[in-house]
Formats: sequence, structure tokens, C-alpha cells
Amino acid sequence: MSSAPIDITALRARYEAAGQSHLFTFWDKLTADQQASLAAQLDALDVERVNQVFKTAIQADDEARSGKSARIDPPPASSVQSTIEGEADAAEVEQLRKLGLDAIAQGKVGVLLMAGGQGTRLGSSAPKGCYDIGLPSHKSLFQLQAERILTLQRLAARGGQDVVVVPWYIMTSGPTRRDTEDFFKKHDFFGLKQENVVFFEQGTLPCLSLDGKILLESQHKVATAPDGNGGLYRALRTPYTAGKPDTVISDLERRGIQYLHAYGVDNCLVKVGDPVFIGVNLQQGVQAGVKVVKKTDPAESVGVVALRDGKFGVVEYSELPQQLSEARDASGELAFRAANIANHFYTTSFLAAEVPSFEAQMAFHIARKKIPTVDLASGEPVKPSAPNGMKLELFVFDVFPFCDRLAVHEVARNEEFSPLKNAPGTGSDDPATSRRDLLAQQKRWLQNAGATVVDGVDIELSARLTYNGEGLERFNGVTLDKSQNIEP
Repeated sequence: MSSAPIDITALRARYEAAGQSHLFTFWDKLTADQQASLAAQLDALDVERVNQVFKTAIQADDEARSGKSARIDPPPASSVQSTIEGEADAAEVEQLRKLGLDAIAQGKVGVLLMAGGQGTRLGSSAPKGCYDIGLPSHKSLFQLQAERILTLQRLAARGGQDVVVVPWYIMTSGPTRRDTEDFFKKHDFFGLKQENVVFFEQGTLPCLSLDGKILLESQHKVATAPDGNGGLYRALRTPYTAGKPDTVISDLERRGIQYLHAYGVDNCLVKVGDPVFIGVNLQQGVQAGVKVVKKTDPAESVGVVALRDGKFGVVEYSELPQQLSEARDASGELAFRAANIANHFYTTSFLAAEVPSFEAQMAFHIARKKIPTVDLASGEPVKPSAPNGMKLELFVFDVFPFCDRLAVHEVARNEEFSPLKNAPGTGSDDPATSRRDLLAQQKRWLQNAGATVVDGVDIELSARLTYNGEGLERFNGVTLDKSQNIEP
């Protein structure tokens, strides 16, 4: 069934009223197909929202540039909970884990993966989750995470249920969606049931000139860019299959999912659906939570969770004055140490009901860029040598200022965070460091179980075998002297 034809007169009037009529500059020169393509883009675009986003972003940017200083404080102690071994009470951590596992067993927990990026910096055009960091098994990041979900479901099922489902919501982008879906199909969803893996797409926004005019990439195509990982919130309410009304929010509600763990694809150590993290948030009774690792070096270029004028947020390294970045608390640790690792908790009710009520107030961040465009007078392509426009994006933590309370869960960096950001051979946050950190963690697990791992030997433990080092009793007294991947 074909859709109704677009009323071009009404469309032009809408863009005229919005001050964006220049997008029709070349209309009369376009072929019928080109006109149809441009009309479809413009009809689908919420131009009034684009104008509002620009206005809010400029206002926030001007305030930031004005030099007006905000009061910055560490998160309140009542929000922060550490479960780092040696610092936290082991019995209390076990209680939190049980609280989280019970919620998982009851079918109340889902996981959401932010996987819109390509592996361009890694020398790959494939989605980042397809990347092989060089483990003995050569498993991709996607496979490592899928197998953790399988094992988590099995661990939770011990609570008395025969079948536990932790649905996986995977946020892709325009360039990665098809390749991501094809990769999962090729690998038979890594043992997960296809109906429990839901793909959806983050949105895009037009690129704008420095005075807020929508830029054309060509005479019949609008220049667009992804709207940032904070576009997640709007994407949750956008139908994920053409022609069908289903959204992630409606799927969560249909399944009875009350809690969601969201994380980024590029961390090989991520504890997908971490029951301890779920437990921390349930115990504190919050609508949102964030997992952090300790910043130990004041000079580390990482944003920290803090209060800005009394509201939760992430303060970037460049925004933190030296005296604050070096300040220490009574324990001798950095006062501003809650390093952000893009690892969050949400209640479904917060995402479904509360976020839409304040979403218009969330200020997009401006990135001034050199954006290829078209000269409106000549119609010729322009490759600027200086920034001529802006891309606008939200960050996933931009909801924090709207949270009355926020759980801040402090975890051990060597157990939970090893980001993959840089090209091979960089020596920092690259494939080799990811591989090193994962294998080192698994060596610790084996040694804790009573095994001996010979120096220089790399032992990979399948995530199907163990989620967090449990169930390794059979290795007690065993000497491992050959590099290998151990499956169940």
C-alpha cells in the first residue's frame, strides 16, 4: 500500500514559516526523482524541533562561553556506593547481587547496548561490535556480550524458574544497522533467541550553518549527522520497524521489563546486566544510576560525575579547575574521582513517562565542523577550509540534571573497564590493551579458584563458562601451561 503523495505547496509553506525555505533553492532544476527524494527528507524532518534545538543549544553554549562559573561539588556520599573488593563488605555485596538476580529471575531486567559506531579508528568499516580484539577464540565484542547474557540467564534461573529471558536492545545507527543485523544472523544470534534481540536506530539531525540554517549536502540532499548517544531517549519512542508501531518502550512494557542496564559496545570487560549494579539501584530506589571507576590521577582526561549548581551531571576534565581536580577528601582519595564510563541504569517508567516531560529542555552540544555543502548562489559544491557549520548532539548523561536522585556505583577499573578507542599499536585504549585486560582478569579468576597459570600463557575463559569468576572449582590444583580458549 503506497503512502499518500506529499503536498509540496504545504511543505514549502511549512519551511517558509520556519525560516528554512532556502532548502528549495534548486527545486526547479531537479529531476522528478531528485524532487521526490528531497521532498521525502523534508517531510520526515521536524523542522520546528530543529529550530528549537538550535535555539536551546546556542543559549547553553553562550552561557558556557560567558565564563560564568558554576559551583561544582562531589556527589553526595548518600548516593555513592562502592562494591570494590577490599573496600566493601562482602556480605553486603552478595546481598546486592541476590537482589539483582531476583529481579532478573522475575523477568524485570533488560539490557541496552549503544552500538552505533563504526570501527573507523580501528581500521575497519564494520560496526565496532564486530571487532576481534585478538583473543585466542577470536570472538567479537558482540559475541562476548551475548555469551554473558546467556550465562546471566542461566545463573538467574537457579532462583527457581525454568526459563529466564534478558532481552537485548541494540541501538545502531544508519551506517551500521544493516551490517549489525546481518552479523547477528550470520552467527545465529550467538545462541540467543532472535525474538529477544531487538535492533533499533539512533536518530539524526541536520547539520546547520553557524546561524542555524539547515545545510544541503547536495542540491537535493540535506546534510545530516547522528544526534549523539543521548539520541537514545528519543529513539526509544520511535518505531524500529518500518510500517509497524512497535517501539522499544512498548516492547519493554509488553514484556514487563521494569529496569534497564545500558552500556557502550567498546568495553570488553562490561558486566552485561550486572546484578550487583541492578541491586545497588534497587536498594537506593532511584530512577537512574551510573557506574563509575575511580580516577586516581588528577591529570587523567576523563569526565567525572559531580554536582553542578546542585544538580547531577558529568563535568568534563577541561571544565574542572586544577584545585578541584587535585582536591582530596578525608580518606586521601581524589574528591572528584567518579570517572564516567557510559554505563547506566534506568527504570522503564523514567524512560517512558519522565524523560519526555523534560526532553525539550535538554541542551544539545555544539560541535563546530567543516561541513561539505552547496553554494546556494552557484549550486557548486563547497569544501570549507574553516568551520562553516555545526553538528548537534546529546550525550547519554544529559538526563542526569533532571534526576532528583542518582545512584553512583563505584567499581574496580581492572575488573570492569577497558575501552577500545584507538588504532592498533597506539598503546592506550587499543585492541592490545583490551585483550591484555580481559586475559589478566580471567587469569585472576583462575588463580582465585586455585589454578596455576604459567607465565606467558594466555587462558581465555568462555563467557558461557563463567560470568564473574564463579563455577571454576574444577581448576583447583590444575596447572595451565598452554595458551587456549576454554569452553564449557
